[in-house]
Amino acid sequence: MTALAFQRRPEPEDEEVESDDIVVLAPLSLEARAVRTGAPWADVRRIGMGPRRAARSARLSVANGSRPILIAGFCGALAPDLQPGDIVLASELRGPTGTTQCDDPTILAGVLRRGGLRVRIAPIASSQRLVLGERRRTLYRTGAVAVDMESAWLAPVDRTRPLVTLRVVLDTNNHELHRPFQTVRGTGIAYRALRRACSLVEEWAKSLEAREVVLAAPRASCAGVDRAVEIVERALEDRGAPIYVRKQIVHNRHVVQGLEQRGAIFVDELDEVPQGETVIFSAHGVSPAVREAAAARGLDVIDATCPLVAKVHAEARRFAAAGFDIVLVGHEGHEEVEGTFGEAPDRIQVVAGVDEIADLRVRDPQRVAFLSQTTLAVDETAAVTDALRQRFPETVGPASSDICYATQNRQDAVQALAEDCDLILVVGSPNSSNSRRLVEVAERAGCPAMLVEDAADVPPGVLLGVQ
Repeated sequence: MTALAFQRRPEPEDEEVESDDIVVLAPLSLEARAVRTGAPWADVRRIGMGPRRAARSARLSVANGSRPILIAGFCGALAPDLQPGDIVLASELRGPTGTTQCDDPTILAGVLRRGGLRVRIAPIASSQRLVLGERRRTLYRTGAVAVDMESAWLAPVDRTRPLVTLRVVLDTNNHELHRPFQTVRGTGIAYRALRRACSLVEEWAKSLEAREVVLAAPRASCAGVDRAVEIVERALEDRGAPIYVRKQIVHNRHVVQGLEQRGAIFVDELDEVPQGETVIFSAHGVSPAVREAAAARGLDVIDATCPLVAKVHAEARRFAAAGFDIVLVGHEGHEEVEGTFGEAPDRIQVVAGVDEIADLRVRDPQRVAFLSQTTLAVDETAAVTDALRQRFPETVGPASSDICYATQNRQDAVQALAEDCDLILVVGSPNSSNSRRLVEVAERAGCPAMLVEDAADVPPGVLLGVQ
């Protein structure tokens, strides 16, 4: 998980304010009409078709300005799976004289997808003439997924300002422009898609401005997670696919999908694993009952339990053997809590907050111990344990904190960011306790925060006014 934040800057004084409207460059009158209909607020410039006219018109259109530029219009599909109406946002623009890297359009892609459009981020090629037949297939083999006749010549006009290229597929490999009926049909679909796309971009366009982005340090995964992922990777290398993993090895969608592509199969329960196959236990740990079930099925077990989680399991066994009632501070249903609870189910009670302490029932108030889920917020856990000691003054805890040091370091970093930032984005998965706690830490420190899995999840509205 990663936390990043946008820092406050002093308000500029006595600056001449230019219009916030984005400049949209559209080659043909039909394309310009679709843009104006969808985005009547935008400054739309029709620049003409083809490289020479486009480049000449663009130089005049964007001279002496600083506003963001959106190149919008139709394109031809090179990738065989693209269909009329699909949106291609350029990651780079390739022309006869070179390649231009584009500003990252991922946030815009998220806006368009939430609006019901099919979107791909990929290279777009530009050609001086129509691309048909075998030449289309040849160009696709270079890595571009779509082709137009203007964008590569427009891109170098002014690289001091944000520039994004949005093209809508009109014709495809199977339905090229020289087929009149298909051309009319594709034009109608592409026109409606371009109009729809432009109707969605206003908030995104208004959010484009210079910002200071502060990355938290430390960030990303802890040592226990890195170790668990490496165990899966090495098992795939040494034993080959498939390798079964009980539960997600880590609560991160991108990591899980990457391992799935290499041959890992994630299952919820062991009865989904064929007898005799290899199974890996995730970093969150498992209960003794799960280990017994694996042995009964003859599974070849590789244990990727985080060493700190294993320490909590050992503490649970030790306190239970000594006759203590154990209060486990954590969230019921979380995989780590389920594993720890399974070590002594008749001795452990799970509590998530201070308000649950009053309802606890113990055998001996003099023999109460507490443990905690390793991924909780430090201040939240401290409040619960303080309340527990107020009710049971003789309560004992582990010799050292159960809270993961990496968790604590990241929470400390978020608290520091919250002091002088307008917004904190926590990059992580919704089922990650660590990630959710970072959002809570930021909000308790008085800074707005949001959990996103990647840039496409960021709604541009949250960036308005954020410096």
